Amino acid sequence: MSGLDLTLEPEPAVRRFEVLQGVGGRRRWSKDDKARILELTLAPGAVVSEIACRHGLTPQQLFTWRRQARHAAATDEPMFVPAITVPPAHVTPSKAHPEDRPDQTSGRLDLIEIEVNGAIVRVRPGTDATTLAMVLRAVRALP
Repeated sequence: MSGLDLTLEPEPAVRRFEVLQGVGGRRRWSKDDKARILELTLAPGAVVSEIACRHGLTPQQLFTWRRQARHAAATDEPMFVPAITVPPAHVTPSKAHPEDRPDQTSGRLDLIEIEVNGAIVRVRPGTDATTLAMVLRAVRALP
């Protein structure tokens, strides 16, 4: 029979089916799991597609998580960073503001120095957190 022969009976349909194993639907990832996986992608020489495959994700999903993390970091309030303590001799009286006199009991200046983009912001105890956040955002935005 040629392929042009017309018949009234339809050819039997070939049916295929695929068996999916595991949990179906969307998975929910905890913030800790996301952070742990994202940390792997930031390592030098890391290949995002390999990390995604290892965790059952697509590379696009990891890139979306990275973008969301960058966006969240840019819009959040200032985060805490490790503090580096320096002996009191670091701030000499000639550099200090006249109002920044050493504490009479300990001989220390009660200042917090924050270095951002090469600029040093000195903060006295009791500084308004909202004002400090605005100053840090402005300094961070400098080129």
